[in-house]
Amino acid sequence: MTDPTRSLRGAVDLSGLGGQARPDAARTGAPAPSPTQAGGAAPAGSSADGLLIEADDASFNQVVSRTAAVPALAIVWSSQHPQSRTLVDDAVDIARSLEGRLQVVAIDLVNSPGVAQALQAQEVPLALGLVSGQPVPLFSGLVDKEQFRQVVDQLLQLAVQHGVTGRVETGGGETTPEETEEELPPLHQEAFEAIERDDLDAATAAYEKALAENPKDTDAELGLAQVALMKRTRDVDLHAARAAAAENPKDVDAALVVADMDVLGGHVEDAFVRLIDLVRVTAGDERERVKNHLLDLFAVVGNQDERVRKGRTTLMSALF
Repeated sequence: MTDPTRSLRGAVDLSGLGGQARPDAARTGAPAPSPTQAGGAAPAGSSADGLLIEADDASFNQVVSRTAAVPALAIVWSSQHPQSRTLVDDAVDIARSLEGRLQVVAIDLVNSPGVAQALQAQEVPLALGLVSGQPVPLFSGLVDKEQFRQVVDQLLQLAVQHGVTGRVETGGGETTPEETEEELPPLHQEAFEAIERDDLDAATAAYEKALAENPKDTDAELGLAQVALMKRTRDVDLHAARAAAAENPKDVDAALVVADMDVLGGHVEDAFVRLIDLVRVTAGDERERVKNHLLDLFAVVGNQDERVRKGRTTLMSALF
């Protein structure tokens, strides 16, 4: 399985998709389109909650452009092999548990030979991440759901590292390009570009300057907290931290690392519960350290988030 934390640049060339003529079956290895398909692809469909988009050659470029705001998980499957659709269903189930942090894109290889050729799809199903318009090869074939979830967690960590932290508007349809591509204030754009080039110190400085100019800039406050989280989790050994936390639930260092990585992976409630439980069994400086770290994670998620509101209430109960 490919490590999804690899570089985003240059993995697969998607630049020709969208307006090109369909390649023939001999070049793609896919069946030729039926007469009803030859006149043009049908518009992309979506699920009622907006988490799933059914894309094809004609619409794929539009889908890719949206990943500047919300990361996507693309699943190439084949209607000639219905069992390959299982991975799409698993992807949607995982996305639903992430509350809009991930868009799922299903691509039927039979109807999308151009995408199949660009991705060099040799077998189905094929899983591919899309972050900031760039592809991240993940794996091919069917995998068990827990293994799939671990790969998705890594993909979301990568998205956060590149400043892609938007959400699909679940319940009211998918997010439109106009809604996701609003122009950022200059200092926010400066911070975003710094994150893109992995200069987290510069991103921190830009957000701090934005807060100095406007102490009520909640987006800058949120961005600053997210960059701090990215700094803390750079080069950490998650497996070692999880092992240490499992062996000794009172190991504060290990618990803080695991909580950070849980937030990055979308397991927000797990992170909050872990640290609140630790608050209950620690005292003195250790308890204060855990409490302050939890408050930092509240800031990362956002104070308007319902999970943060519930977490604050539970924390107060644990403290008093």
